[in-house]
Amino acid sequence: MNTSRMHVDTAPRPAAPAGLIHPVWVRVTHWLNALAAITMMLSGWRIYDASPIFRNFMFPPSITLGGWLGGALQWHFAAMWLLVFNGLVYLALNLVSGRFFRKFLPLSPRAILKDFLAALTGKLSHADLRQYNAVQKFAYLFIVCDLIVLVLSGLAIWKSVQFPLLRELMGGYDNARVVHFVAMSFLAAFIAVHLVMVALVPRSLVAMLRGR
Repeated sequence: MNTSRMHVDTAPRPAAPAGLIHPVWVRVTHWLNALAAITMMLSGWRIYDASPIFRNFMFPPSITLGGWLGGALQWHFAAMWLLVFNGLVYLALNLVSGRFFRKFLPLSPRAILKDFLAALTGKLSHADLRQYNAVQKFAYLFIVCDLIVLVLSGLAIWKSVQFPLLRELMGGYDNARVVHFVAMSFLAAFIAVHLVMVALVPRSLVAMLRGR
């Protein structure tokens, strides 16, 4: 019997390289969505200042985009088309590939509460970036819905006459502006929390850049 051959066969094999966390299409659409959403938010603040909903609240010009109302509108609409088309591609590929169901479902209120309490006590694990915890699942599903509301309420404001049913579903033109503002506020809060989480788990940023 060839003992040297047996030694080779039974020797431990090197560990397989870490698998892909985010495929290329996820990374590309993620960053394009982020660019479009932030551009729309900053230019939207300048548009808001031209006709504020809450008279005692204005955004400092230094944190807005566009310089003036016309410039802000140009930035806003350009980013809107990018967000709509890129967002549709993102959603379609998630559904067709089955990634949506693997990453975000199942999800329950009990699981969200459990992971939320674990996060507050510093006991929420981020060891495997391939698996989203319940809080992450909820946050990502929420922001997708929020962006959809942003687009629809913005359409009700922009094309109010052309889409009367959408306008009425929003409660009228003035209420559509309020809905748009609230949805934008949720977007700003999500971005802030997201940046904090990235700072706490920097590996997540590396994974979204490199895929691993």
